[in-house]
Amino acid sequence: MRVLKRQEVIDIIYGCTILGTGGGGTLEGGIEIVEKDFEEGREFILADLNEVPDEEIVACPYVCGSISPLSEEEEKKYAGLPGMEVTEAMKSFQTLEEYFGKPFYGVISTELGGENTADAFHVAALLGKPIIDADPAGRSVPELQHSTFYINDVPITPLAVATPFGDTAVINNVVNDLRAEDLVRAMACVSKNIIGVTDHPVKGSILKKSVIPSAITYSLNIGKALREANEKGKDAAVAITEAAGGKILFRGEVKDYSWETLDGFTVGDVTLDGEGEFEGHEYKVWYKNEHILSYRDGEVDVTVPDLICIIDSEGVPVTNPYYEKGQRLTIFALPAPKEWTTKRGLEVFGPRSFGFDLDYIPFTEK
Repeated sequence: MRVLKRQEVIDIIYGCTILGTGGGGTLEGGIEIVEKDFEEGREFILADLNEVPDEEIVACPYVCGSISPLSEEEEKKYAGLPGMEVTEAMKSFQTLEEYFGKPFYGVISTELGGENTADAFHVAALLGKPIIDADPAGRSVPELQHSTFYINDVPITPLAVATPFGDTAVINNVVNDLRAEDLVRAMACVSKNIIGVTDHPVKGSILKKSVIPSAITYSLNIGKALREANEKGKDAAVAITEAAGGKILFRGEVKDYSWETLDGFTVGDVTLDGEGEFEGHEYKVWYKNEHILSYRDGEVDVTVPDLICIIDSEGVPVTNPYYEKGQRLTIFALPAPKEWTTKRGLEVFGPRSFGFDLDYIPFTEK
């Protein structure tokens, strides 16, 4: 267990934004969250997964909803409703602790993403709890059942939710995680497309068998590779792919993009015209909050669970749906955590789980 330095936390947020594959919240939002904690003198304590006592409880606080901005009409819809002094993730965590009648030992992020990981870090720092060096996704994911907890049959409930207006509820039982996704998403749709959630309150003995170890350290290494490449004027995408066994997929300018908020998700795509060695070719990425599939010249190239990551010409990770025509981007792939490449993992988070009649072929085999 150790206290993280400021630069380490910033590198983690950058790394998580890369691993967020377009989702998980913005880089700017995540940096703002942790910088405020530093300004107010809080510490971020990182605990190894094996340090969690077997009988102590750890839970996942995060924010669920669409990642697209609200329209002016939608903003007016919520005018006059009260706000909260704490974040939605924090309120949901406190609500679940109250339900259990005792404090939890620590916090684990629900996914690796710029804001969602920062939200978990903030909850841990504010309450003086350790953040566990593990994660149940190893990237960002669009739906609640996209979790190694689910593929390991660990119950998602009891779970607590909190809206931006202070409404809270505890869901004690659900039919399954898909039903939990529907219930939570429905509440988000009437709450500015955002809702705080804390789920999977599990004992350390169960946690150790159910999540991806060293996920925060992995994010730190990705963020450090990005920063050091940018500081030295080197190619950030090359540095990251070399550090993590990835592959450059495409470089080019944004030709077109579109998105919509659909059933509580941001669904859209971005298309690039190639430049340099990719000149004369076209590349398209389709996303549902996170990047799910990519196409090279109309043919499927990379699919989930492999990570499709995008950075701009300044070496800064780009999140959906914030694109501009003419924007110069580099698209690269990183390998999926092994948990997602199992038969069960692909059933839950392979291309067929999103309605595509495709088999998963790792990009490393193409």
